[in-house]
Amino acid sequence: MTNVIACIDGSKATLAVCDASGWAANQLDAPVTLLHVLDKSTYPTETNLSGNIGLGTREHLLNEMVELEARRGKLALEQGKYMLQDAQTRIVEAQPAVVVATLQRHGDLVETLLEQESHARLVVMGRQGEQHQDQAQAIGSHLENVIRMLKQPILVVMDEFTAPKRFMIAYDGSITAKKALNQVLTSPLLKGLECHLVMVSDDQSLATAELALVTESLIAADFNVVTAFCQGEVQTALEIYQLEHQIDLMVMGAYGHSRIREFFVGSNTTRMISKSHIPLLLLR
Repeated sequence: MTNVIACIDGSKATLAVCDASGWAANQLDAPVTLLHVLDKSTYPTETNLSGNIGLGTREHLLNEMVELEARRGKLALEQGKYMLQDAQTRIVEAQPAVVVATLQRHGDLVETLLEQESHARLVVMGRQGEQHQDQAQAIGSHLENVIRMLKQPILVVMDEFTAPKRFMIAYDGSITAKKALNQVLTSPLLKGLECHLVMVSDDQSLATAELALVTESLIAADFNVVTAFCQGEVQTALEIYQLEHQIDLMVMGAYGHSRIREFFVGSNTTRMISKSHIPLLLLR
């Protein structure tokens, strides 16, 4: 059975990750796996301090420092277990029908998610990790790598999450956009939500024809669809539309080569995630 994997680390986004995961699991009729990875670079299993200048002949200091690092790692693991328990309780109380399991690893988040990817239907992460939570538009150190490496859908949440009522698809007619659209059509995740299909293009006649075809497929899948054609700079056009229509969730195909897709490549992806005020569902 495939799960919703919720990545938590104690940052301010942890509660939002729990709430979003519970909502998604309820929509998908899937269990949740709460994942906490204790970073091996921050909490190594073995510490070698023999190269420290000035401590080579002071063995007792070296031993004490090694013991301190070991104790620090043990406490972090224990704290993580309590955090997983609290997160589990929060989801179950909000979504009693959802089955929630916990998983703790000592290693690397990206590697762990790649190991778990075959069991993942959706991965939920906060925009900021524990180390960046005081920086309003910062992106967690692992998030971009996870987006690039994983093939499964990723839901990126901010510091708070409310179950969405309407979502927006940034569509451009490209292969990646069509693949993303197909995932929307075939998944129950967004069923029951109002769908805003938005295209940013300088060619209105082409955009209108493209939107008409896509709208038919969405209506056939029982979506209530609002279509919109926008002109101008992509990011600005999407942000204005999102604010004017009170969009709760943005859906987009990650990475590509056409105008909207090119906008979401590399540093532009980072810019969109960092500036967004609403959750982002990234589809590959």
